[in-house]
Amino acid sequence: QVQLVESGGGLVQAGGSLRLSCTFSGSIFTDAPMAWFRQVPGKQREVVATLTVRGDTDYTDDVKGRFTISRDNAKNAMYLQMNSLKSEDTAVYYCNLYPGIWPVRYDSWGQGTQVTVSS
Repeated sequence: QVQLVESGGGLVQAGGSLRLSCTFSGSIFTDAPMAWFRQVPGKQREVVATLTVRGDTDYTDDVKGRFTISRDNAKNAMYLQMNSLKSEDTAVYYCNLYPGIWPVRYDSWGQGTQVTVSS
């Protein structure tokens, strides 16, 4: 059974910080690369940050230098530290497997956590 639970979102002023948390369960996540995504109404969900099993990270250009993805395997948890937030970071944020390894017809998502940045 796949379960994903995101938390830590909220309302913050531009320039502020938030730390998102994600807890996950299911064997599919064992030794698997992970990612944070975000979605705004009317747009497709996009990848924001990725983390390999080896610890390599990658970020979309919009957030490079401001966001940091990390993982605690002992807690089955993943985090996204977001600094210097901008209004364009406003979105619902989700965690999940890295898209490149999704099984066929994979479509398991958590409820997401809303991040709202006021300018």
